[in-house]
Amino acid sequence: MKNKNSESQIKTLIEESSSCVIIPHKNPDGDALGSCLALNHFLLKKGLNSIVISPNDYPSFLKWMPGETKILNFEKESTKAVQKIENADLIFTLDFNDLSRSGIMCDNIKVANGKIIMIDHHEKPKEYADLKLSDPEIGSTCEMIYNLINYIDSGIINSDIASCLYTGIMTDTGSFRFPSTTSGTHHVIAKLIEKGANNSEIHQKIYDTFSFNRLKLLGVALKNIQKLDSLPYIIITLNQTELDECSFKKGDTEGFVNYGLSIKGIELSVILIESKEDGIIKMSFRSKGDFSVNIFAEKYFCGGGHHNAAGGVSKEPMYETKNRLINLLKSFH
Repeated sequence: MKNKNSESQIKTLIEESSSCVIIPHKNPDGDALGSCLALNHFLLKKGLNSIVISPNDYPSFLKWMPGETKILNFEKESTKAVQKIENADLIFTLDFNDLSRSGIMCDNIKVANGKIIMIDHHEKPKEYADLKLSDPEIGSTCEMIYNLINYIDSGIINSDIASCLYTGIMTDTGSFRFPSTTSGTHHVIAKLIEKGANNSEIHQKIYDTFSFNRLKLLGVALKNIQKLDSLPYIIITLNQTELDECSFKKGDTEGFVNYGLSIKGIELSVILIESKEDGIIKMSFRSKGDFSVNIFAEKYFCGGGHHNAAGGVSKEPMYETKNRLINLLKSFH
């Protein structure tokens, strides 16, 4: 069966190791944190010295997850984090397949002595890991971690592990509405609920705890929405001034891009968010049907992801980025 050989090798490596670090991508989302925390709970229960090290901070709506308070933030605790990486037998990189996605941790991972294990569901993985568990057909890294834990020791899954995995699967499948959601996904979700994941409570903690300023920012984003003439494409913009006026916090724009796809007949929605601190325009692409935003973002905006969900960046100003995007979409269509 697909991935069974890699899962078997990971099992052996875990049995032979004593210390691990688990790393999500920069600006980790629900799937990245959920998979890392679930794997960490599992490894601790197996008797390993294990810890999650995040490249940077993450949204407040994820800070309720079991074990979250013990995550090391590399930006704030780099000395301790580097020591953990240097001493680790195993280094798990979860929910990304290009080492540059680990941000400022990249160089430390490259020179580490431990074996690197990549577990990820994005397309076109880079060759940086000693062992790779990759499956773009699975809708979330959390579903892959469930399969791995279930393969190694299914009896160890408790409510903490189940809650972390449920969170990642729910968020990365758009609450189970994206095409990546399969019958297998629902089977896993059923098992997680049986193990103690409180589905309604998790949904409330993720989606019903936003700030007033976040809703104000959503209003600004929807005011800025633009449909391309005669084309089924939506573009949303947010500049730095608009972010500042709404006291923007990390994670506040999560899901904004999906509003474009809620319009009847729209096949593509793109949001452009100015980040003067990074000197770039951050871009999120969502599509329906045959429009591969993965290919589009990779070709034109140094990005990538999945067939219907991808990200990209532009170093040009907002006005120039938007005009270039519009011209590309017109020619692409």
